[in-house]
Parts: sequence; C-alpha cells; structure tokens
Amino acid sequence: MAQTAPAPQAPPDMTPKRMLAFLVMVFGMFMAILDIQIVSASLPEIQAGLGASPEEISWVQTSYLIAEVVMIPLSGFLARLMSTRILFTIAAAGFTAASFFCALSSSINEMILWRGIQGFLGGGMIPSVFAAAFTIFPPSKRPIVSPMIGLVATLAPTVGPTVGGYLSHTFSWHWLFLVNVPAGIAVAIAAWSLIDFDKPQWELRSKFDWLGLASLAAFLGGLEYVLEEGPGNDWLQDESVAILAAVMVVGGVVFFWRALTREEPIVDLSAFGNINFTLGSTFSFVMGIGLYGLTYLYPLYLSSIRGYDSLMIGETVFVSGLAMFLTAPIAGMLSAKIDLRLMMLIGFLGFALSTWMLTGMTADWDFQELLIPQILRGMSLMISMVPINNMALGTLSPDKIKGASGLFNLTRNLGGAVGLAVINTILSDRRELHYARLSESVTWSNPEALTQLKMMAANLTARGLDGEAGALAQMSGRLHGQAAVMSFIDIFVLLAVAFASLSVAAMLMKKPAGPRAVGGH
Repeated sequence: MAQTAPAPQAPPDMTPKRMLAFLVMVFGMFMAILDIQIVSASLPEIQAGLGASPEEISWVQTSYLIAEVVMIPLSGFLARLMSTRILFTIAAAGFTAASFFCALSSSINEMILWRGIQGFLGGGMIPSVFAAAFTIFPPSKRPIVSPMIGLVATLAPTVGPTVGGYLSHTFSWHWLFLVNVPAGIAVAIAAWSLIDFDKPQWELRSKFDWLGLASLAAFLGGLEYVLEEGPGNDWLQDESVAILAAVMVVGGVVFFWRALTREEPIVDLSAFGNINFTLGSTFSFVMGIGLYGLTYLYPLYLSSIRGYDSLMIGETVFVSGLAMFLTAPIAGMLSAKIDLRLMMLIGFLGFALSTWMLTGMTADWDFQELLIPQILRGMSLMISMVPINNMALGTLSPDKIKGASGLFNLTRNLGGAVGLAVINTILSDRRELHYARLSESVTWSNPEALTQLKMMAANLTARGLDGEAGALAQMSGRLHGQAAVMSFIDIFVLLAVAFASLSVAAMLMKKPAGPRAVGGH
C-alpha cells in the first residue's frame, strides 16, 4: 500500500496532464451513473421493441444495478492490484462495448446480459474518480474538485430521465446506448494515455480472495434482487425472493467473516474506524434515498397522475439538474469559507423543506407548482453533497482512500435501492388504505357524492352511454387517483422528516482542524 502514499504529498503531481486525466475520469463516471437512470423514462419503448413482458422489462434496470453494486466495493482492491490506469481503461472500454451490444439486442435476454456487463464495468469507473480526487489533489484544491464530482454524482441520475426521454422520443431507444459509444472510445483511449497516478501491485494476485468475491457477489447481488423484486412480489411470500434472501444472508456472513479476518480482504472495511467516514457514509446512504427516491417519484407522478410522456417528463424534471449545475461553483466557494458541518445542515434543511413543500400536492400539480421545490432540491443536494464528500473521504490516510471510495459510493447506491423498495411498498400499502377510507365516505347517504354521481351520469347519458355504470366507474377512477396522490404525500412527509433529522446529526462530525485541513495529510 505504501507505494501509493507519496503521490498526494508532492506538489509537482499537479500537472496539466493529470488535470486532464482527472477530467476524463469524471466524464467516464458521468456516463456510468447516467446509465442507471437513462432508461427509466423509456422502458415502454424498449419493452415494445424487444417484445418483453412487464415482469421481464424491469430487469433492464435490475441487472445493471445488481452488477454495479458488486463491482463498486471490489474496485478498491482491483485499483491497487492493476493500477487506476489499467482498471479505468478496461472498465471504460468494456462499458462502451456492452453499450454497443445493448443497442444491437434483439431479445430481452440479450439486453439483460449486456446491461449486467455494462453495470459491472461501469461500477469500476465511479469509485476511481473519488479516489483520484482525494489522492492527487492537495486539500487547497478541494473547493474546486469536490463540487465537480459531487455535481456528477447527483446530476447524472437526475438528468438521466430527461436525456433518455429526449433520445428515445427524437430517435429511438437504441440511441440510449449508442450515445455512449463514441464518447466511451474517447474516454478509454484518453485514460490509457493520461492516467499515471499510481503503479500496479501485481503481487496482490496471490492474495486475491476468491471466496470473499463469491460471498460479496452473493451478499450484494442477493440484497439488490430482494430490494428490487420484493415490493412487487409480496416479499418473502415469493419463492425467488425468499431464496435470494437466504443467499444474501449466507453471503453476508461469509463476506464479513473474510473481510474481518484476512490480511488482504477483497473489501477493506477498516475505514469505518474513522468517525467522519462512518457518519459521512450514513449521510450518503440517506442522500441516496432522497436522490434516487425523488428521481423516481417525480416521473412516476407525472406519468401516472398527469399522463405525461417520456419527453414531457424529461422537460419538467430538468429543473433540478439545472439548479445543481448552477449551484456547484457556489458550493465550492462556500466549502472553502465556512464550517463544512454548517453547509451540511443548510443543505439537509433545504432538502427537507423542498420535500415538505410537496405535501400540499394535488392531482392538478404541473410544472409551475413543482418548480420551486425542484430548484430548492437541486441547490440543497449540491450544498450538502460537497461537504459530505470532503469530510468523509478527506480525513482518511492515502492508503485507505481507494477502498473507502468504493464503500462510500456503495452506501449511496444501497440507499437508493433500499429507498426505492421502501417507497414502492409504502405507495402500494398506503394507496390501498387511502382508497378504502375514501370509499367509506362515498355512500348513498352522502349528498355531495350523490350530486357528483348524478352530474357524471347525466353527461354520459347525453353522449349515448350507460350513465349510471359509467358514473360509478368515473368515481372509482377519481378515488384511485386521489388515493395515489395521498400515498405520494405520505412519502414526502417521511423524506422531509429524515432529512431534517440529518441536519442534527451533521453536527456530530468532527470539525476539521483548520480551513485547509480537510485532507488530513
């Protein structure tokens, strides 16, 4: 490990070549994170193109996520083994090739295979950027570098539905993947030519823990499957979910045993001995819930309640991405001037407020009503993400950075997976509860309900339709719609409370010794 430690200490390391290499890596990370969400608004088009069933098409997302969460923590060991240069080049080239074959897929099975490979290799690029940022840049440059990686980590999944909706609407769903090809080739070539941050430690090959790798895949792959498939299949009542839950438990026990007892574990968990890293990872987990949860909820509301198509959804949710982009330089400047814990507190409270504003939602909310909450959400994400990155990773020693960056990114992705599972479960359960309660008030003894039914029946009868049956169907539809909106509001209340609680926990982190001491070197 000592071979990589001197790199961040030497001032000459800050060369234009290394700056350019880092920018190339940031762009590669943007591609990998973007592809998590780029298909989300276009799944119906992919489903129609491949002739897939509703159950099968969800695996276009699930296969990518399962493979990615396995690779992200593994990347720390691989980066030390083969160097950042070789790992990133292989990951970028493989990701590009898998993207090309995704576009050529003629069946859902082919698509699932290539999406899994795409996710696995994409997961190798993401932590490498965080590790490089806190290895080659001195603490004085963190106000510039940290907003950059924070922006990509939050902006990419936020604008994913927008980019995907535009590409599939304007061209075809194949371009969701073809767009990666020229950019990916350029990134792979540039990575091989420019990255020189560290040297490979090939002697680690003899210490590679194959059992640790298998248990890691079983643990995280099983966990991701259970979280993805559980909400829609009544959790452990479904045989496949129950089997994978058992695989997850066994894999988890073996993985942690190997990680805590081996000299060179496949994933180094020792970074959790640092209180700032542990709290920062916890914050990252909750940030993942908020980031991916709202990236999922906004399009779901707009499509299921408002009836928007993929392009209209993309145009509406683009506001948050724009707010993040404009706030990034402000967050960088603030991180150099004020207490990072105060920044987190402001960001968490802002996110809580943006979510609380949505609790007044009705079935008629449109772009105008969603505008301010989206702007506040985008600004708050950037203001909180930058200090979380700095305080979680910036206080670690250089030899811990590679492994820790994988764990840090894993917590955000797992937060998103757990959040989506909980959100889907609550949406389903609360929608049924709200519908039952609303139905109880719509009785033949309710004058307002009778008035509404008579008006709807009269309108339908005037058009030559069965007025009475049609009116009952319309009333049922209204109740289902209102119940759905009320279930959305329940989620927004929970998210607001969660982020308000984080603002208090932010003050538990250790204050850096000085304005330039965030690096801990």
